[in-house]
Amino acid sequence: GGNPSDQKLAATVRALGLPAEPFHRLIEANRQDQRVKTYATFDDLRAYCRLSADPVGRIVLRVFEVSSDARVAWSDAICTGLQLVEHWQDVAEDRRAGRIYLPAGDMARFGVTPEDLDGSTTPANLKRLLAYETDRAAELFRQGTPLVRDLSGWARLAIGGFLAGGLATVDALRRADYDVLACTPRPRKADVLRHLIAKVA
Repeated sequence: GGNPSDQKLAATVRALGLPAEPFHRLIEANRQDQRVKTYATFDDLRAYCRLSADPVGRIVLRVFEVSSDARVAWSDAICTGLQLVEHWQDVAEDRRAGRIYLPAGDMARFGVTPEDLDGSTTPANLKRLLAYETDRAAELFRQGTPLVRDLSGWARLAIGGFLAGGLATVDALRRADYDVLACTPRPRKADVLRHLIAKVA
């Protein structure tokens, strides 16, 4: 395209010898964010994460020149988990921006309405839904964990850092009892470090 930032990105991608496809996915995710404000099912949300999150891990693997099919699958699980816990932290902020990432089908099953996201404290049914969704993210982190052990050097440390941050965010959500409307649960540095040492050491 004629957009200067697109041209600069294309030049960078070529200079690094990276495939363009992950970058195209990130651009498409940005476009989708302008159009799509809600997701009907968890599968729909995961499809969005395949555009918005998974390409980041794939680019990191390519930059470190350690990409393989198995590693990409593990990386995708970690990156989708990271995107999900970020959404669960930011339910109130996303709602104010006119977006709901909690799948509509799950909201209905837990008896949660969009208006439940507007309060200053989190109702019990919404907390139960967030616990369920956070457990799903934690399971994705578990599935992706073998990637860290499969790498070495800086690649291991970088990916281990991503994973540790995600696991510490799960800790923060659970510690806050999922009261994401009262405040945004933030991971503690000590938890990030604890998870990083556990995964990398």
